[in-house]
Order: sequence, then C-alpha cells, then structure tokens
Amino acid sequence: MLICRYVILIFLYCVPANAHENLRSIKAEGEMTCILSNGIPDHNIGKFPNKANPNSLEKQKLKFCFPSNPNLTTKKTRGLMTVGVFLNGVPIRPYTAEYFDPNVKRGYSKNPSSGWRKQAMHKPRSLGIDDYNGHVDKSGLYHYHSIATHLNESDQIVLIGYAPDGFKIIYDASETSSWRLKSGLRSKPANGLHDGQFEEDYEFITESGSLDECNGKETKNGYAYFATGAYPYFPRCFKGKINIGFMKRN
Repeated sequence: MLICRYVILIFLYCVPANAHENLRSIKAEGEMTCILSNGIPDHNIGKFPNKANPNSLEKQKLKFCFPSNPNLTTKKTRGLMTVGVFLNGVPIRPYTAEYFDPNVKRGYSKNPSSGWRKQAMHKPRSLGIDDYNGHVDKSGLYHYHSIATHLNESDQIVLIGYAPDGFKIIYDASETSSWRLKSGLRSKPANGLHDGQFEEDYEFITESGSLDECNGKETKNGYAYFATGAYPYFPRCFKGKINIGFMKRN
C-alpha cells in the first residue's frame, strides 16, 4: 500500500541537540482525531525577534481536531486562516493579515479595502520567515507559510499532517500545483505586473499541473491534499466537511 511509502520525515530530519522542547500527543475523541501540542517545533528555528519580525516565540496550549474518517462533500470551504497542522503540532497558516494600502508609509496595513493581500512567500525575509518557512505572530505562535526548503530536494513521499476536514497533507515532489501567475498588469492599484506579491496575482488553470484547485487529488488510497514548493504551497480550500473548531487555543 502507498501508506507504507509515507515517511514521517518531520521527526527524523529536525532533532538537533539544541532544538526547542516540542511536546505533542495524538488521541481519539469520538469521531475526531486530535493533536495536542505546546506549539514549539521539533527543530531549530530562526532567531525571534529579528529585524523583520518583532515577536518572540512562546509556548502555547493548542488543540487541533479533525474527522477521523473524512468524506468528500459537494461544496468547497474557503477562507480559513489555519489550513492544517503538521505532525509536530505546529499550525499551517499560509495567509498574512496585511493588504496593500497606499495611505500608510510602509505600503501595507490590515485594511482589506484595496483587495490586494500580501503573499507571504514573495520576499519572505521581509516578514522574518526562517529556513523552515515559518515565523512567529504577535501571540508568540510559530506557524508555517510553506514547506521547509530542504523538502524540495527530497524524492520521498512525506506525510506532513492533516487538514481541517481530516484529509492527509502529503509532500510528493512529483505533484505540481495548477495555480499560475496572471499575465499582464494589475487592473487597479497596486498596479504593476502580476509578480506574486499578492494572493490575487495568481489564478487557477485547470490541469496546468497535477493537482486541483484545492491542491489535492484522488489517489489510490483516497483523496489527499499536497504541499508544493510553488503557490499555493498548501490547500487553501477544502473538499470535505471541516471541523469549524479545528484549532483551539487555551
């Protein structure tokens, strides 16, 4: 079975002697599977705070619950900030909370009225993102915006974690996103070429890659989502029934 090829790589590649104290457990709660963690990754991270990120890492009390037996539905769910959880108990949160705003000095604010949302992996160092493509928010929560850089060099199939609807999130270098940069110029401010600076610079082109709009596909072991080295990096929409309370903080 394909499941035998999955490598829980996240616990093998990243346990240096000075790694932070990662605590996580998995348990069943009725029809749900829950991952509980302190939010501390099991690998070294970048220095926080840093010049581009003023936040400090803090231990959390996190709980992620998702259906143990996921099923596809007839509609897609969109707009979730937390799109999954790694097996080490660290959340996947690919979006930023910043939008283009010409009325402020730095050019970005939390005002969404422009319709142009900053895309985190366009010049990620400007957000203080580290080599694991993660960083820390104002609450001290470490989270991932993309897969760790070294995974792009791996030819193994890696079970990374789970989505809010319970389907697996897998890394497989042979699977490719079907999202592409739009051609030409933006139709309104922020103007300029569609260069990936904003989420809205991308569009889904059916079958331009191997994956569907949600960065997933049907496999011989059922439907699964995939993490990719190119946009959207992780699923941004979901085809199963999600758990609305997927991530809880105490």
